[in-house]
Amino acid sequence: MMYLNAGQVSGHEFALSRTDPRHYAGRLDPQIADVGRPGFASLLLDSLNSVNAQQQTADALAVQAVVDPDSVNTHDVTIAAAKANMSLSITKSVVDRVIQAYREIQNVR
Repeated sequence: MMYLNAGQVSGHEFALSRTDPRHYAGRLDPQIADVGRPGFASLLLDSLNSVNAQQQTADALAVQAVVDPDSVNTHDVTIAAAKANMSLSITKSVVDRVIQAYREIQNVR
């Protein structure tokens, strides 16, 4: 069993140490800085940009298949459309779950 010493306690706060380096350190941990670690907003925007890029790629291949059918393989068009559809479906599911969680939090109050 591990006990705290007087140097670790001041008022109602005490220092906690991480036992595993893979655990999240948080903003208050002086040993690890969040430098270079992307925030939630940037991760969200990057994923939405990725979904948008897949949609645009699928649209561009579909247009190219209509304009110049010999320059595009039909399998590539189908695969790009399926990838875009799947990523959009997953994004929609995640957004629906976030909205549902937000509504549940509102109902708790």
